[in-house]
Parts: sequence; structure tokens; C-alpha cells
Amino acid sequence: MSGGFSWESAVAALGLAIPVGAALWEFGFAGRKRLGYRVQMDTTAKNADTHPHAGVLRQMQQHGTSLVDPSFVLLRIQNSGWTHIDANDYVVRDDDQVGIRISFPGRRVDGMVVTEYSHDYLGPCFEGAAGLRMDNGLIELPRVPLNRGTHYKVLAVLERDPDFPAGRKFPDPDVVAGIKGGVRGGRIKKTESHTFASKPVMVFIALLVLIAAAQSFTTFTRDDAAAQAAPVDCAEGTLTLSGSTAFKDAVAEAAKRYVKKCTDARIPITDNTFNGSVAGLDSLAAAGKKAGTTTGKAGGAGLPDRLAFTDGAKGDGRPQLLPRPVALSLFTLSVNKDAGVQDLSLKQVRQIYAGEITNWSQVNGNNVPVHLVSRHPGSGTRSTLVSQVLDDKELLEVTSGDCAGMDRSKPGRCEVGDTGILLDTVASTPGALGHSEAGAALTHEGISQVRIAGYPATVEGADAGAYPYWQTEFAYTYGEPPADSIAAGFLRYLTEGAGKDSLPAHGHRPCSELEKPLLCRPVS
Repeated sequence: MSGGFSWESAVAALGLAIPVGAALWEFGFAGRKRLGYRVQMDTTAKNADTHPHAGVLRQMQQHGTSLVDPSFVLLRIQNSGWTHIDANDYVVRDDDQVGIRISFPGRRVDGMVVTEYSHDYLGPCFEGAAGLRMDNGLIELPRVPLNRGTHYKVLAVLERDPDFPAGRKFPDPDVVAGIKGGVRGGRIKKTESHTFASKPVMVFIALLVLIAAAQSFTTFTRDDAAAQAAPVDCAEGTLTLSGSTAFKDAVAEAAKRYVKKCTDARIPITDNTFNGSVAGLDSLAAAGKKAGTTTGKAGGAGLPDRLAFTDGAKGDGRPQLLPRPVALSLFTLSVNKDAGVQDLSLKQVRQIYAGEITNWSQVNGNNVPVHLVSRHPGSGTRSTLVSQVLDDKELLEVTSGDCAGMDRSKPGRCEVGDTGILLDTVASTPGALGHSEAGAALTHEGISQVRIAGYPATVEGADAGAYPYWQTEFAYTYGEPPADSIAAGFLRYLTEGAGKDSLPAHGHRPCSELEKPLLCRPVS
């Protein structure tokens, strides 16, 4: 078709629309917060008559009385979305410790047990929890924090309600729960086990196969085959990244996806380059000065192959370094569980870092000396702690140059080089208190995240002005990099393209999701 919209173009446009639609479905709709459940077993003793020893099931008793038509239900509660679910995400009153309520129409609950955790760290969520109980036909479960993909299982032993007709099939269990910001109003969703893929994904796959077949047909039948264009964000070359250790894991995941998509690109990630925000700016500025790069020329004359990431904006000076906000990061104070505290007022935090509180018993914790584990100067998490939490009061002098050799019988402070070492040190040192990004501390064993004045590290708390420990993550370039350079391409991928989907899993909120993306700050 000359001068019009050819059917080959229509096929190509459809081929683009299908994966875009799939991405929007997976990451924009299905990928939001989602709490799900699955009934993995619902059987009566009668249904098990053909199995050996089935008589034992029918003879089950409670308080010496046989159960009436006993039955057994196994439920799997899971985080089936792409982001973690915090205890405060459940839609209940603040004083209600119950997050999920399960009823069994026509049946009474005679016993229940949590039988399986996907990860051992979920166990303490049920120990002594006031939110875990059963009452007649109802099971109540506590507000359990769930990382992406985690789950636990509940086994219930039931008997027929006397008012329910004998012989009639029992209705399915009724599971009631809600998640703030979740899919379909946040209501808990009954999920299905797929041996290959869900129905929407199967439909997308079938459509893509048809599109691929149509495009192959047009390629082999037309006389002038067009060369395939590279993806919009792809560029070739080697990109050097440096800066914030708090942002390293999120950037590393995005870089891995980028080089998989763009085969001519190379982005090595090393601990030597991600050694702090200030160090990253220093290395970027030094590289630009060594290259003799100038700015202000048409088309971009900045370094084409370097980016530095920082927790917060650079200070005065370095006018050649240009910022681009990438994400809002939440930081947290993390304490060794032996300290016996999980909540501190802002005043108490400042007194601890000022050396006025030296034992956790002074804040109603255990009789353990306070050991402060900090990052080296130049760390963004440290500078944010000082500016946002400590009212610009610098940390105490270091008392030990080696955290492992610190005298644990008296209070003191030591410093480490990166986030992973800091969290490991806090977990292994009784009474230790450290600071890191919230995502890294969330699943680290042996530590607890400290609430500040009762508020956990959440975007909602930061937006309300109640939670103070947050910072904007910036990417810096030396001058304006050429539009077709790997630095510009990866930066677009991370801020505007699919690369930003790597950020939420590590506790960072992409700037594009905030009310004012260019400022990338909480509303307050």
C-alpha cells in the first residue's frame, strides 16, 4: 500500500503494543501490592474412606467427644505481587493486630496450626502474637510482613455445625483481608497454581507467536528486507558506575537487565567503585578532568561512559557535575535484637548518638552497652542521618578502628566501609546500632528495624512529615553526555524505561511515581 498505512506496519505496531500491554499488565496492574491465598486441601474424613487408616480420621475427638463429620483445610497465604507487604499495609484499625480473618460456613474450628513458613524469619511473627487465634467458626491471623514471593500455610481441623444439613457439600472458606494500595481495591485474591503460566500470560504468548509468524512471513516474502533497528535505549560501549553502596544492588539489577537486552553494552559492577556517595563524585570529577572534557557544546560534550550515584544532592562546587533525580530512598536505624528495643523517640536517637545514652536499659531496653556502628565519612546514609535525624550534630569520635575488635563491655563507636558489612556487624554485636537503606535491613537476620517516634520506614510516613530518615537518590554525569552514548542510554532506561522496575524491590520509589517527579521528595 503506497502512501498509506501498510499492513506490515500494522503488524509491527501490534507487535509493539502486545509486549507493552503485557508489561503494563504485569508491572502496572498485576505487579502492585497483592495478597493472595490458595486452598491447597479441603477434605472430609468421609472422602478419605478409601485410604489406609482412614478410620483414625473419623474417630478424632475433642474433650473426649468425637468430632461431627470432621474435615481438614490447608490454606496457603502468600505475597503474590511484586512489592513487599509491611505490617502497616493491612487495612485494619491501628489497634487491631489481626490482618486476615478466615471463616468456614457450615463448620466450626476445633484446631489450627501454622504448618510451614517459606522462610524461617517468618516464625517469630506468630510467636505470642495476639493476632493469632481461633474462635468457633473463625480463624484470625496476625498482620505478618511478607516479602515478594514469601508465604506461610495454615492447617485447620473442623467439624460440621449442628445447624448445617448432614451430607451437603461444605461451602468454600471465606477469607477476608485488605491491603493498602493493592490490586482491585486491595482485597485478598484467591490465586491459582500454574504449571506453565496464567491465562492472561498464555494469551499474550499466543498473540506474540502469531505476530512473530506474521512478521517472519513478511520478511521472507518482500523483496527489500529492512534491517532491524536496535532498541531505543540501547548503546554500545563500557559504562563505569560508582557511588552509593545503598543504591548499588538496585543499580546492579537494572544494569544486568540492560546488558541482557543490549548485547553490545558492558556494565561491570564492583565493590571498588561503589564505595560511597562522595567517593563516587570524586571519581567522576577526576575522570572528567583527566579526559579534558568541556561542557556547553551542542549535542552534549560530557563524559559518555560514566555515572555516579549519590544519596542526596552534591554540595557546593563541582559545577561540571549535573544531577538527575532517580528515586526516593528510605533509610532506617537497625539494632541488634539483644538490645531489646524497637522504637525510639527522635530525642532518644539524638541522645544516643551524642553519647548521653550509653546503655539500652536507659531507654527501657536490656542491660547492654550501646555500640554504634557507622559508615565512613562520605557515605550518603551517614550524611543523611546527620542532616535529617541528628539536627546536623556530627557523630561521636571513633573509639575502635576495628569493629570486630571493639570492647563489647563498654559503649563505643566504630566505622565500616559498606552496607553489607555494617548490617553483619550489627547482627553479630550485642547492643549494636547501625544505619542503612530500609530494603537491605528488612530481611537481614539478627537485627530489628527501629521505628522513630513510632513510625516505620515508609513512604507514607515520609509524606506525612512523620518519618525523617529519607533521601533522594541522584545520578550524576560529567557535563551533558551525548544523546547516543551509553551513559545517556542507561540513564534513560533507569529513569524512564523498564530499568526503574528494578528499584521497588530494593526499597526505593522511582521518582516518576511521586507527585513531583523532578523534585522527587515527599509531599510534605
